[in-house]
Amino acid sequence: MEEVCEGKFFSFPKQEVKILDLWSEIKAFETQLKLTSANPEYVFYDGPPFATGLPHYGHILAGTIKDIVTRYQSMNGFHVTRRFGWDCHGVPVEHEIDKKLGIKTKDQVLKMGIGKYNEECRSIVTMYVDEWEKVVTRVGRWIDFRNDYKTMDIGYMESLWWVFGQLYEKGLVYRGFKVTPYSTALKTPLSNFEAGQTYNDVSDPALMVSFPLVGDPDNAALVAWTTTPWTLPSNLALCVNANFVYVKVKDKVTGAIYIVAESRLSQLPSKKTKAETSNVVQDGKKSKSKRSSAEKDGNDTGSYEMLEKFLGSSLVGMKYVPLFEYFMEFKDTAFRVVSDNYVTDDSGTGVVHSAPAFGEDDYRVCVVSNIIQKGEDLIVAVDADGCFTEKITDFAGCYVKNADKDIIKAVKKKGRLVSLGSIMHSYPFCWRSGTPLIYRAVPSWFIAVETIKEKLLESNKQTYWVPDYVKEKRFHNWLENARDWAVSRSRFWGTPLPIWISDDREEIVVIDSINKLEKLSGTKVTDIHRHNIDHITIQSSRGPEFGVLRRVEDVFDCWFESGSMPYAYIHYPFENVELFENNFPGHFVAEGLDQTRGWFYTLMVLSTALFGKPAFKNLICNGLVLAEDGKKMSKSLKNYPPPMDVVDDYGADALRLYLINSPVVHAEPLRFRKDGVYSVVKDVFLPWYNAYRFLVQNSRRLEIEGFPPFVPVDLNSLRTSNNILDKWINSSSESLVHFVRQEMDAYRLYTVVPYLLKFIDNLTNIYVRFNRKRLKGRTGEDDCRMSLSTLYHVLVTTCKVMAPFTPFFSEVLYQNLRKACVGSEESIHYYNFPCVGGEREERIEKSVTRMMTVIDLARNIRERHNKPLKTPLKKMIVVHPDTDFLEDITGKLKDYVTEELNIRSVFPCSDLKEYAFLRAEPNFSELGKRLGKSMGAVAKAVKTMSMADIEKFERSGEVIFSGHCLKKTDIKILRDFKRPANVKENEMDAGGDGDVLVILDLQTDESLVEAGVAREVVSRIQKLRKKAGLEPTDIVELYFEPLGNNKDHFENIVSSQEQYIKEALGSPLLHFSMASPATVIIYEETFHGISEYSFSIRLARPTLKFNVDAVMDLYEGNQKFAEYLQTYLLSRDHFSLKLEFQAGNGKMKVDCIESLPPINVVVGKHFFWTVGEYYLSKAK
Repeated sequence: MEEVCEGKFFSFPKQEVKILDLWSEIKAFETQLKLTSANPEYVFYDGPPFATGLPHYGHILAGTIKDIVTRYQSMNGFHVTRRFGWDCHGVPVEHEIDKKLGIKTKDQVLKMGIGKYNEECRSIVTMYVDEWEKVVTRVGRWIDFRNDYKTMDIGYMESLWWVFGQLYEKGLVYRGFKVTPYSTALKTPLSNFEAGQTYNDVSDPALMVSFPLVGDPDNAALVAWTTTPWTLPSNLALCVNANFVYVKVKDKVTGAIYIVAESRLSQLPSKKTKAETSNVVQDGKKSKSKRSSAEKDGNDTGSYEMLEKFLGSSLVGMKYVPLFEYFMEFKDTAFRVVSDNYVTDDSGTGVVHSAPAFGEDDYRVCVVSNIIQKGEDLIVAVDADGCFTEKITDFAGCYVKNADKDIIKAVKKKGRLVSLGSIMHSYPFCWRSGTPLIYRAVPSWFIAVETIKEKLLESNKQTYWVPDYVKEKRFHNWLENARDWAVSRSRFWGTPLPIWISDDREEIVVIDSINKLEKLSGTKVTDIHRHNIDHITIQSSRGPEFGVLRRVEDVFDCWFESGSMPYAYIHYPFENVELFENNFPGHFVAEGLDQTRGWFYTLMVLSTALFGKPAFKNLICNGLVLAEDGKKMSKSLKNYPPPMDVVDDYGADALRLYLINSPVVHAEPLRFRKDGVYSVVKDVFLPWYNAYRFLVQNSRRLEIEGFPPFVPVDLNSLRTSNNILDKWINSSSESLVHFVRQEMDAYRLYTVVPYLLKFIDNLTNIYVRFNRKRLKGRTGEDDCRMSLSTLYHVLVTTCKVMAPFTPFFSEVLYQNLRKACVGSEESIHYYNFPCVGGEREERIEKSVTRMMTVIDLARNIRERHNKPLKTPLKKMIVVHPDTDFLEDITGKLKDYVTEELNIRSVFPCSDLKEYAFLRAEPNFSELGKRLGKSMGAVAKAVKTMSMADIEKFERSGEVIFSGHCLKKTDIKILRDFKRPANVKENEMDAGGDGDVLVILDLQTDESLVEAGVAREVVSRIQKLRKKAGLEPTDIVELYFEPLGNNKDHFENIVSSQEQYIKEALGSPLLHFSMASPATVIIYEETFHGISEYSFSIRLARPTLKFNVDAVMDLYEGNQKFAEYLQTYLLSRDHFSLKLEFQAGNGKMKVDCIESLPPINVVVGKHFFWTVGEYYLSKAK
């Protein structure tokens, strides 16, 4: 493995760019697909975005979710085809061309030519494709852009025709009317997107109109309020809310009797008598009469006498006198009261006048109430220019908005005007012409969704959603209230409806394939956009005298195109029949919460209508990514950092983990914080990298120190290790694999990062920290290789597990790790996902977790009593009823605990009564909701439990209070410290977490002072190494020189603590008097007042130490020759010289010194690599 830099110098973004180059060079994605080509298919549907805009955080989030799942499934034994898709048709594209060409009207398009216009649209569809590919690739998503699908491809469009043809054959297609925003200036309906472009504040008339009820004994009239007088001539019904209370009131002045919602009574106009409205003379002056606040508003409930109250439901079915007589042919079904919950009481009178041709809710309510029939022609009494037709005889040819005044006059003349005012409100305007829009019914083709509603609900039950509440509530409710779907649009750039119809509308042919169209028309078809097929006619099957059938002008709604994606992207059923039929429903889809009413819905409708089952099995629904202030991300406000800036600063992997470790993955909003991405780097990647770097450094150390290169021990051998932390980390790795598999199989991506965080924290702060001596080779070569191999395999396993989540970083680490293992795969992404194969040691995992708790509790006790870790303590007592744990903590784990806490001895205690008394506390978070009012009594009973009660409860696992059975999760058992008699708090103290109780003996002991001084010395040397800029693998000689009056005492301490110092530093600490004349000092520092001692520390380059007598023997006592040999060896590079001796098994022939005879030099006999080695050999 190659050396790696410190974490602070490691650039995650730059390394990711290198990995992108590697993937490109080895064709990693393509290779993975080939390697898995024989595996079962995992079908993933990627919803197509529009390519007329750049990708934002919402796209990156959804793309990351899709990439993680598909990468995981690829590693899990499946072949996962991933093709990018593009939504090419519809308003966004036309909008761009209209802006580019300055088009404002439908006539301009027709004059220009539909063909020319559509080709302009085609030319910009792929405007941002390169930018999309760049961003999607940079964030690590593997998806095929070369073999992408486009909704404008002829194969895709032909499949749409087939889908529609199937629906038509099933009787699910009909022609009806859809009320849409309509531009009278452009003579065309607009999409909701276009209608929402421009809103202006305008003043419109606001009038109340009376509608006398037929046969009412009081001659009462319903009062409706409207701001669109021009719709009154087309009135066919009045709508109330069946659940509201309505009142019948009498005007005290006029005697008129009205019916309105009780909550809106105050809105009726007040009418004053002459005396009430005249001025009053007081003190010879005219004074205005005082009025109530209601009167000041123009409304006065005191002007009306209450006659009766009743529910709105009692009004339903009543007939009323029409305001105009233009639609008397509907008198048998129309001009009656209907009800619907869309009627609110926040404005108007609680009575809404319904003109089905000019209001979406009006049309719906009138159809439901059988005022009109949805499949039949609707009389729309306003033409394409917005003028009344001849049907409205009194106002024929008049533009509707201009007719408002004349209509109001007519209403007043009929005695039906109750009040007249004006209202200032926000109103939609045509973004092209600047004229006000109207809502107008236009002929449309519908899918009869309402007839398959029960099937839709059943299909929904067969799907699995994350989070499930979106499926069970939001989506279920949407399906339950599903309405027929208008799939036709009056536009140019889209997939044309394949409907050919005769002039008399008696004959309809639905084309479901290009081949069928060519056969029926005799025309060769190469493209099926409007300009290429609108001219094609089909001869009537009834005979020549009936002429020809022509295609209807409409194109498909874009949602119909995207909802057909599972079939159209593979050109089913014209190709890939076996692929589709063996793998439908698809395995997985993922998009944002807004798609519950969009793509998820259309997928469900079409698949259920076609096949009686859902289009997908599993779904992840994400929430919205908002700016940090909680507002919608806005380019104009610049309230969010550009995605690529974040990637360039912190890397794509950090952004990926930040997004999936947030509420947004379970359909909740995320306030995006750039600092949050940095936290991922700091908390996840840097600790992970440091553990990896530690492995690399210490595996290279073996070679530097003259041992054979590091080759990891095989897994089976590793599992035989007797080291408890080896067993623990191997078991923890198995648990990681098990957990991630379990969560990924359940599509719960958001649970993985917290678990990974804890695992990496354990790896670095437990395994690496507590095993430093082993990993650095201070417990022998074999033990070092065992621990390094364990760390190696854990890191490789972690890389494999995290490869779907962090594809770049996993690859960076793996590419270096694989150099130590012959026969490794070329990429981490070619491996299968790890299986749970090894044995999981639950006891060990639990014991190590408790050990860390013990260490934390002991540290807290030290802090409370100002006893730093450098101060040795005599003993610690661990109190716990689990004898297995006590055996582990005082046995296999003891050395780790004593070294970490600087404690001489650890004693177990399973008798809780000796050092602790038990106390019970209710778990309010568990019990609160369940017990309600009984909580107080139960809590009191729990708190008064005796030691015997608690012990009995711990044995049985349950207890009953006030009729409620409480389990172990309902009661917290706390172990409080019981200090022995005659022992003060500063002599012994304890800490617990309700599970483990830790007791520290805090009394000072002179015998421990020397160990404390030794720890101080070691600490200073370690800091000095960092100051000198040394790497952990850099070997130096360590020298000390005592200063001051107590030199001898300090030397004695260093001597008595020699073994500890050597183990802590990896080499002996030598008196400076032992330094060779050739010693080169690279750093030194003097310390004063360290536990009352002063001394200097010197770091020196390793220097050869010669056995002068043995060297003299080589040359038969010739001192000059011996000096020449020493000079020669000292002049050689230390590392290369070591390699030569290593190659000769510790021997080397020296025959290159002029005039000297050749001799064989032996390491350990004639010289030593360092002064320290020489000293240790003498000590032995």
